[in-house]
Amino acid sequence: MPKIVDLLVRRDGYTHEEFANRWQGDHSELAMDLPGLQRYVTSVPTDPERAAYDGVLELYFEDMNALSAAFDSDLAETVQADAAEFIDLEAGPRLIVEETVQLDERDD
Repeated sequence: MPKIVDLLVRRDGYTHEEFANRWQGDHSELAMDLPGLQRYVTSVPTDPERAAYDGVLELYFEDMNALSAAFDSDLAETVQADAAEFIDLEAGPRLIVEETVQLDERDD
């Protein structure tokens, strides 16, 4: 299952809290409807003042065809335009990876 991992940097003019509220609020509501999206995870640092990035985004798809189709969709254009308002899209790295789960849950 391919996954996109983005390390996000907020645009100038946004506090970390404003960024997180927008990203995990209205933007997430829009983005979660991307076609073929299987799982959508957002993570923010526990100590944003000491973090190099403002958030970590994980988008999971069934396969690379589904990932490509999602980003070729009209909704993807809308999602990207919305993200560009509060995320510096060029500042953080993007990885497309195959996830290997080493431990899912431990019963102690």
